[in-house]
Amino acid sequence: MNLSLSGEGHFGGFGGAFIPETLYQPLEELKAAYASFSADPEFNQQLNQLLMNYSGRPTPLTFCSRLTAEIGGAKIYLKREDLNHTGSHKINNALGQGLLALKMGKTRLDAETGAGQHGVATATVAALLNLKCTVYMGAVDMQRQGPNVLRMRLLGAEVIAAKAGAQTLKEAISDALRDWAENLEDTYYLLGSALGPHPYPTMVRNFQRVIGLELKEQVLKAEGQLPQLLVACVGGGSNAIGMFHPFLEDPVKMIGVEAGGQGIESGKHASRFNGGSPGVLQGTLTHILQDPDGQILETHSISAGLDYAGVGPEHCQLFESGRVDYTFATDDQALSAFKKLSQFEGIIPALESSHALAETLLRAKSMAPDEVIVCNLSGRGDKDLDALIKGGLI
Repeated sequence: MNLSLSGEGHFGGFGGAFIPETLYQPLEELKAAYASFSADPEFNQQLNQLLMNYSGRPTPLTFCSRLTAEIGGAKIYLKREDLNHTGSHKINNALGQGLLALKMGKTRLDAETGAGQHGVATATVAALLNLKCTVYMGAVDMQRQGPNVLRMRLLGAEVIAAKAGAQTLKEAISDALRDWAENLEDTYYLLGSALGPHPYPTMVRNFQRVIGLELKEQVLKAEGQLPQLLVACVGGGSNAIGMFHPFLEDPVKMIGVEAGGQGIESGKHASRFNGGSPGVLQGTLTHILQDPDGQILETHSISAGLDYAGVGPEHCQLFESGRVDYTFATDDQALSAFKKLSQFEGIIPALESSHALAETLLRAKSMAPDEVIVCNLSGRGDKDLDALIKGGLI
């Protein structure tokens, strides 16, 4: 994988580093370390070995024969990031940044998490590399993602509830950044998505590009052609940009699917491209959900991992340029897709991934039988079952 930095953290008019002075030097240190180690053959060999022998890459490309027959239209494939160790794409980035932290001489990882998958991945990598670990998680998210809280604690991480504001991912990120600023000497901030101040959006995207690079090789082998359409859910956007980036120069249509919650008109959603506007949030200039006075609005999604007021700045560039289309799926549509994949293919998807799956099923109907659509199944749904059962939704 080519992991080099480019563009100095700007994606069109988005990105950058809007940070307090205390974080300037550690970010400069991080930029220098990443530029050095990402070009180091020994670092890349170590990372590739971990991805293969520890995480279980390459993840399969699965043809959904029963679902394809039921929906009609295009052939439906899933890129199976749910089969990674820890159950999602998050381990790709956690291994890369964890290894970088070790090379930088840090002894502690500090992270945030929404659905808990990034927290579990970070705690896992901390255990593997003998690093201390603290994970911040919104108090609301801790309630609806209880199994992942238990997993993180079992792995040795300290899990701290973020209790300000809406008590979800935005507040967890704020607390994690505050922790980092207070413990710069020994702590590495392991950000979980392709957002935040430079160099994080570029660095996280590069660690996630393995998804798209594998997929390109796999789909050519399976079908003898590139797919006509790629679909991925977009919270911060790391699974989506990891899938999309290697295809940006190819004639492939791409769709990012945000959380439509209870509908855009209700105001209870997390669709930044269907209700947001440019602004600065937690270190980067991006599309955010805000009121006319610039105050961040509360968000809603059935999935904790998509429940965030901002989005990765590279997605903003792709949205503004028209290279990638962005839409949304409602809670009900995601839940319907969640059940359908479970019952037709024996695969229980994460609620986050179910948003992408809902759009995949919708689009497949209008495509030809010889066309190919690939949905990034970014995570598995074990973590969601308890909350769905308690809510009477399954």
